[in-house]
Amino acid sequence: MIYQSAHEMILDDVFLDLSDFISGVNLLLKLEGFNPAGSIKMKAAVGLLDDAEDRGLLRPGGHVIESSSGNLGIALSSVCAARGYRFTCVVDPNTSAHSIALMRAYGAQVVSVDQRDGNGGFLQSRIDYIHRRLAEDPALVWPNQYANPANPRAHYERTAAAIVKQGLDIDYLFVGAGTTGTLMGCVAYFRDNSPRTKVIAVDTVGSVTFGNPPARRYIPGLGTSRRPEIFDPEQIEHLVMVPEAEAVRMCRRLAAERGIAAGGSTGTVLAAVERRSAEIPSGARVVAIAPDLGDRYLSTIYDDTWVRERFGADATAPDSAGAAQRPRPRVPAQSCR
Repeated sequence: MIYQSAHEMILDDVFLDLSDFISGVNLLLKLEGFNPAGSIKMKAAVGLLDDAEDRGLLRPGGHVIESSSGNLGIALSSVCAARGYRFTCVVDPNTSAHSIALMRAYGAQVVSVDQRDGNGGFLQSRIDYIHRRLAEDPALVWPNQYANPANPRAHYERTAAAIVKQGLDIDYLFVGAGTTGTLMGCVAYFRDNSPRTKVIAVDTVGSVTFGNPPARRYIPGLGTSRRPEIFDPEQIEHLVMVPEAEAVRMCRRLAAERGIAAGGSTGTVLAAVERRSAEIPSGARVVAIAPDLGDRYLSTIYDDTWVRERFGADATAPDSAGAAQRPRPRVPAQSCR
């Protein structure tokens, strides 16, 4: 098949069978890392830019600015390059050098904000920087992935629809919460098209999205230090909070046992499946969304020194297949209501 642009090559039908990777769970991992720019965020990037163009905000030669911890910045860098827009990405110290190098390879300007916000993260500081830039240059276009309905709409129309299209009769869908674009899009689509499916939101300990107390986080992707405007907690019935060390061990186990290096968000989501495994009936079909692959985490999650310094030596060892039976830190599954 011949495409006119890289961002048209969305792969929404790639699933890895992980049955019994987590004891007793019939699990499929929806792999998004084979999309152009390497993550699920390519769909959000296209949706956000299409929306800006449709509304007449973005014209030829325009200049886009956005805040990102990595993946959306890479995706926007790619699409902006293909469409002839300038792009500035506002990142923070948790953004990997690999991700920053990729953005710059696509011609993006990268600005790193290192002042922590009131909840100990960087998100509000990145957004404050964007507001200052917009005040200086009103011609800048900010898609605003945190408040723009085009973000969840992209996942309603593509990510969630692609899962249902497989005809797999999904019982449980585990979705990580970052900007919550993927989560809210999936919740809406499954409510409309497969209401029997339980959508399980997954977040990382230290994130404030679901009203939990803030704490320092090291792995980009899931979690926020500021609740995104597109997030509606009234739509979420099931939530699992996962400590970062647990996500690291799960990533390493997936690499060691199944030969696939996944990103931190994937490790978090799989750890959430493990936490809920005792509640999943035998024979139930489970899908977990894997936003990206592990190449952007080689100097963090897969680096022993980096992991030991932040989480201790125990986190460098992958979880064993019997991990579901071991005692876990007391971070219970929650309901948002």
